[in-house]
This record gives sequence, structure tokens and C-alpha cells, in this order.
Amino acid sequence: MSDLLLANEGSIRLTVFIAVLALMAILEGLSPRRRRDIPRLFRWSNNVALVVVDSLVVNLCFPLLAVAFAVLMTEQGWGLFNLITLPGWLAFVLAILLLDFAIYIQHVVFHRVPILWRLHRVHHTDLECDVTTALRFHPIEILLSMLIKLFIVFLLGPAAIAVLVFEIILNASAMFNHSNLRLPLLLDKRLRLLLVTPDMHRVHHSVHVVETNSNYGFFIPWWDRLFGTYCEQPKDGHEAMRIGINEFRDVRQTQLHKLLLQPLRTGD
Repeated sequence: MSDLLLANEGSIRLTVFIAVLALMAILEGLSPRRRRDIPRLFRWSNNVALVVVDSLVVNLCFPLLAVAFAVLMTEQGWGLFNLITLPGWLAFVLAILLLDFAIYIQHVVFHRVPILWRLHRVHHTDLECDVTTALRFHPIEILLSMLIKLFIVFLLGPAAIAVLVFEIILNASAMFNHSNLRLPLLLDKRLRLLLVTPDMHRVHHSVHVVETNSNYGFFIPWWDRLFGTYCEQPKDGHEAMRIGINEFRDVRQTQLHKLLLQPLRTGD
């Protein structure tokens, strides 16, 4: 089964990506949490164009991506999981948890280091938060993220199937928790014990700095609770809260070419 999944990695990831993107777009359209003020065609076309650029840049710059690199680590016997003996299921679960923890730490660092924040704020300058916001990252940030991911895979030596499953889960959960989907409050309260929900992550996109610097998790919510970065609700409420960054409020600046140059700017 693992060999079959790995042999069809590209098609599986693309199929899941398109399916989750379409599903969340439909669901948030049927039950939106917040009113839309910016035409979807304008925002979505630029956000989707940015992820296309990201994918092209990554494929041009990296001969081996994370899953293929994990295969190489296993063949060479490198990394923590190749040096210790654990039941397969336990190694799989630990790999998912440690990879997710690494993403949490990376996210915090990209907020705290000024030059990295300039790259990451491309994601935060989206003036609305929906499923396509999960796609909105500067290509240089994506390249740095891939380097970090390859380094983590080098240290851990996780099974390739664990890396593949993690990447699928991470992409799907990011699209879920960035969506403008209204969930029943009780369901949200229960779900956020196990995974990051749209209401939980939306707080992270608030214009209030103290809220922007909270709820860093993309998949597992426990790291925020463990390390004191958890914020339960936005102080202005989900319907009234302002999304984005105060210094960047010009909708015209969200065109693709301007997003690519945005790390060089100081404000509108």
C-alpha cells in the first residue's frame, strides 16, 4: 500500500488539493462566517496565481522534494528514526507530530525575525480570510520553508509515507482552517481540541498584533496551548474583526506582481 501511494505521490497530492479546495469553497459559500466585501474573482485569481508561481519555483529549484528526500534518508540509514527501533505505527505517529511541531516553530520564527516577517506578511496582507488565503505565500518563503523541511527530514529520517501523509494533511488542514466556513459553536469547541478550526486560526489574521502573534498552529492545536500562544477568540468578535495588517489596506496592492514585490514595501 505504501509503495502504491509513493509511486502516485504527485497525482494523489494534486487530487486531494483540488478536492479540498473545491469542497471548502462550496461550503464557505453556503455557510459563510463573515461577509465578503472584495469580489472573489479578483482575490481568488491573484491568490491562485501566486500558488502556481510557488509550485513552479520549487520544482525548478529542488531536484528532490521532501518525500523523495525521505526515501533517500531511509536508503542511507540517516536520521533519528533510522537509528532507533520503534514499532512502525509509533514511528509514523511521532513523525507526524514532530513535523507539525517543526512547522509551528517555523511559523513563530517567521513572525519574530523582521526580514522573515517581510516575506510572511504577504500571507497576512490578505484583507479577507478564506480557503485561498491558505495558498497565499511569497515564493521565497516557500523556498525557505522547503529548505527547513528538508533539514527536518534529514534530522528525523521519517518514513517517506509519513512525510507524504503529513504534507497532504497539512495542505488540507490549512485550507480548512483558513476557510470562511461557519461551524456551530459547540462543534468548533470540540474540534479545536484535536485540530485547528477556522475560528481558531482566523484570530491569527487579526490586525491586532497580540492576536496576530497567537494561534500559530496549522494542523494540531496543542502547541499553542503548550507554549502560551493560544487565543480563544478575537476581542472584536469574528464578524466585526478586521483582517490583515493596518499598514497594508489598499486592495489594488493584492495583484500578483505587487504581491511578489511587497516584501520591499513599507506600506500603502
